[in-house]
Amino acid sequence: MAAREEVVLDTNVFVAAGFNPRSHAARIINAVQSGRLRLVWNEATFGETRRILEKIPPLSWAAFSSLFRDEDRYGGPADPAAFGFIADPEDRKFAALAAVTGATLVSQDDHLLAIRDQDGTPRILTPGEFARENMQRRVDG
Repeated sequence: MAAREEVVLDTNVFVAAGFNPRSHAARIINAVQSGRLRLVWNEATFGETRRILEKIPPLSWAAFSSLFRDEDRYGGPADPAAFGFIADPEDRKFAALAAVTGATLVSQDDHLLAIRDQDGTPRILTPGEFARENMQRRVDG
């Protein structure tokens, strides 16, 4: 069996999926839920995602909490300070986790998309780009 592709999902992917169940973001979330993709997370990315989802009344943390599986948690060091060139400090934790794990970072954030061609940055794709690349293999099944 082939290894599942690993992704780090920025909080905005969860938000987009929650608001539009037919979006590329929702298709990616569904692929994680079904086990076709592996969501790599750490305490920092988990904490931010939960905090933001709990602040947006129509969304539910409970709808997404099961995606954060213990076996997919990265417990090693990730250095957000190494990504000080990212304008928004809150985005650095996602880039650091993707870089250290080799996972693809999926985001709609302009601060992250702006740095994706710089040396030393992880692979960063929008949900649409990721879904198009993986349409037949993993996202659509």
